[in-house]
Amino acid sequence: MARRIAKTPEYLISRSERKKVEMLFAHLKRIMKLDRLRLRGLTGATDEFTLAATVQNLRRMAKLLPQGPPLTG
Repeated sequence: MARRIAKTPEYLISRSERKKVEMLFAHLKRIMKLDRLRLRGLTGATDEFTLAATVQNLRRMAKLLPQGPPLTG
């Protein structure tokens, strides 16, 4: 049954979407050193992860924005 599901177009879409998400988690863990949460409790962990994800999104947005020549006086 698993082999039959793996041949469907929906599975291929799901696999590519999952890869994108997994790459973001890998970036958080390796580059941003979020391998261990430092704040205690569920709210602390939620806050720390939300902050890290926000930083990650801001970095991605900065790369997408066009960089024009610097403005001079």
